[in-house]
Amino acid sequence: MRPDMEAVAEQVFTALADPTRRGILAALAAGGPATATDLAARLPISRQAIAKHLALLAEAGLVTAEHGERRRVRYRLRSAPMQVAQQFLAALARDWDGPLAALKDHLDGRTTSS
Repeated sequence: MRPDMEAVAEQVFTALADPTRRGILAALAAGGPATATDLAARLPISRQAIAKHLALLAEAGLVTAEHGERRRVRYRLRSAPMQVAQQFLAALARDWDGPLAALKDHLDGRTTSS
């Protein structure tokens, strides 16, 4: 597994570990691009807290900031880091499948011969 892929996956998993950040991502997925103020109106959290979470999500690459009129910043989802995290998990699962199947076969052999 490439080190850069693992680093991106780690940032994504860190970002997704917080339920508030997952809520922000869900709100953006459901409603499209939004400002921190827009998100604060939809979620039970202050605009300042939303802004802090958005900064971490942007650092992880999960959202991108688009500067608009009157200094308003709208945040839009980015799927690329999530896809890297999915690939990381898929590779991990493939690495586990062989040893787990061998263990299952070994244990099944022990129970049928007992």
